[in-house]
Amino acid sequence: MIVCRPLIIYGKRLITIQSTVDLGKQMKSLNDKKQFRQALELFDKHKQNNILTCSTLTITQVLKACAQIKDVERGQNIHKLIPSRIKSDYYILSSLIHFYMQCGNVTSAQLLFDKSKKKTLSMYGSMMKGYIKNNQANKAIDLFNRIKNPDEIIITFLFNACAQIKSNEALNLIRNVSEQLPKSFYSDSYLVTSLFDAFIKCEDCSSAEVLLEKMKTSVISYGNLMSGFIKENNYLKILNLFNKMKIDGIQADIVIYLCVIKALSEIGDYSTSKSIVEQILDIFLLDNRLQTALVDMWAKIGCIDHAEEIFEKISQPDHVGYAAMINCYGLKGQGIEAIKIFRQMPSQFINEVSYVCLLTACSHSGLAEEARSIFTNVPTKTEKIYTAMSCRASLFEEAQNLIDEFERDHPPSPHIYTEKVHDRMKKLFPQLTDSLIPASILLANVYASTGEIGKASNIRIQLSKSGVKKQVGVSWTTVNGQYFQFRAHDQSHPRFEEIYNEVEKTSAELISHGHQQDSSWVTRPINQDETVTSVLCGHSERLAIAWNFVVNPNATRIQVTENLRICGNCHQAIKLIAAIRQCEIIIRDANRIHHFHTNGQCSCKDYF
Repeated sequence: MIVCRPLIIYGKRLITIQSTVDLGKQMKSLNDKKQFRQALELFDKHKQNNILTCSTLTITQVLKACAQIKDVERGQNIHKLIPSRIKSDYYILSSLIHFYMQCGNVTSAQLLFDKSKKKTLSMYGSMMKGYIKNNQANKAIDLFNRIKNPDEIIITFLFNACAQIKSNEALNLIRNVSEQLPKSFYSDSYLVTSLFDAFIKCEDCSSAEVLLEKMKTSVISYGNLMSGFIKENNYLKILNLFNKMKIDGIQADIVIYLCVIKALSEIGDYSTSKSIVEQILDIFLLDNRLQTALVDMWAKIGCIDHAEEIFEKISQPDHVGYAAMINCYGLKGQGIEAIKIFRQMPSQFINEVSYVCLLTACSHSGLAEEARSIFTNVPTKTEKIYTAMSCRASLFEEAQNLIDEFERDHPPSPHIYTEKVHDRMKKLFPQLTDSLIPASILLANVYASTGEIGKASNIRIQLSKSGVKKQVGVSWTTVNGQYFQFRAHDQSHPRFEEIYNEVEKTSAELISHGHQQDSSWVTRPINQDETVTSVLCGHSERLAIAWNFVVNPNATRIQVTENLRICGNCHQAIKLIAAIRQCEIIIRDANRIHHFHTNGQCSCKDYF
């Protein structure tokens, strides 16, 4: 019996070790299935009162389950029972750090990490992941800089931290690290996806697009990249990605279609939009979000009838849908229709956005009395509502009264002043240079239009010295399925000579029909090699229209989108061009849509 006793003891120990390992495997299986409570129930059943005999696997799995369901009390109790194990078992220590981080107790995690003499990559990873979880991504990056030989997991956490920070410094770090990565790291799908996401979050979609070619793509990755390009206002890229998706055999989902429709609404080409909308499956066309996006798209393209048709199909329009339709009528100067839609809105849907859209629609239609009545009945007048009313009223004394009324209950706001008193803005908001740019440019244009070129030049010189940049005027158009972009006096197009010949031809036709150039719209000094005609006829929208006629001399419909407001001289000229060439010309500027009809009239009725 004495000889056999050690064998019996050894046998019992073997059974104990084996059973606790089996328990750890069972718990891991449950955790992998996200059945965390079941994993803890299993632990309670077998080992709650005998944790000291638990295997490393079992303890790490119970801590993982506690972290996932935020069972702080249980996790802390386990910590108290295993102080000796922490000193020598770095797997358990790493799991404990992860537990505290996931439960938001950064201090306890930091204390455990700092006390450990040996720091493993797993511990570094738990700390970095925890910092990111608790919105302390900068600390994760600081920790990364202390690691000598990071593995794929550490690099993945670094990219996640950079994605959270979204700064130029973070982007530079992403580029530097990604350029030095061993080729083998790119076989890690988690790392590549993390890098892809970091590029997008840091607004380097071009690098993300290159990476897309090297990774396993999905509808999610395409959607993320499209969303990134939307933030960068790179709408052509979205359409290119959509076409690539089809080639790759990836079926679009609702997110993809929403991105594509947003791109189409900004590009503003009817034929391209119609072609892509016809590809959308019927099941998606029943989605409220998609229907609302289509209302907005057709509105910005200038197709009110299409927008109305979609809006009528929405079974239960929400506040976004109503606002989109109100804005649709406002863009085309149909203020009365906008008011009708507003009056159909359920009261619970009426909010700041709907009031702003409605007041803007009234302003685009010259409905001053209606706007006053609506404004009077607004229960809570916000800064944006005051701005929509004051900036569009064209009645300066009344605008000043509105500003005075606003400032009785609110601090002064630069947005209300953007089309008001420039000098007062400068005094009240000297530090807000970006807010002063529109007002400064507006004042310079006013001086120039009244012949005070010197004063206009002085303002522009001051803007130049301050280092601020005004928005460059750009017009874009689609011709035979291809997208073209023009700036004022642009000569970058390979056929620019033909374009300018067409501009001269059109200018001669205008003059023969009695058009006279309005020099008040020349807002800068004229150079020696320029004339009033050459300056005005070189505006970006005129070049875009000319290019359409170069390619299609008998065009019956031309569509142009520009990022600034159309000038009065161009507006008058394009009305006449539409009549002479018998071609409908639709221009969406920064404020509204101008539909120039073949009878020489514009949908705005010259109110813009």
